[in-house]
Amino acid sequence: MTLSEQQLSLIEEFGVYQENNGFQPAVARVMGLLLVSDRAELTFDEISEALNISKSATSNALNMLLNTGHIEYTTFPGDRKRYFRIKSSNWRDLFEKKMEDLSHLNGLLKRVMDVRKRENPIYDAKLNDFISFLDYMKNRMPSLIHEWEKTRK
Repeated sequence: MTLSEQQLSLIEEFGVYQENNGFQPAVARVMGLLLVSDRAELTFDEISEALNISKSATSNALNMLLNTGHIEYTTFPGDRKRYFRIKSSNWRDLFEKKMEDLSHLNGLLKRVMDVRKRENPIYDAKLNDFISFLDYMKNRMPSLIHEWEKTRK
């Protein structure tokens, strides 16, 4: 598989972005490759070769992405290989999970405010602003999604 300089650069940029969100480097680059590849599905060997990573790193990355629901694979009759692809149908599930995570964080921050001594009013004000924003976002998000869906019809 031949990738353009633009594709390679974007894989790297996406990889760095995902690393900053807690992904391991190989996992992040596999996701980037599957997103920018001209083909929707890639084999294990194509992924390993395109990213120049070991078979072990490729296997670990694919297993992690499969287990977290970021990718899926398909097979074709007469071909024993698995073909991996981004599981694009689950973006809503991933978004809902992120919103649940933020809601959990918000609950934790509220509990932090309950147990903290009030010796730093500037910090408390900033933390309360963040809590308030998370509350606002949680309340507004369903209507934003609904409004967006109406534009899609």
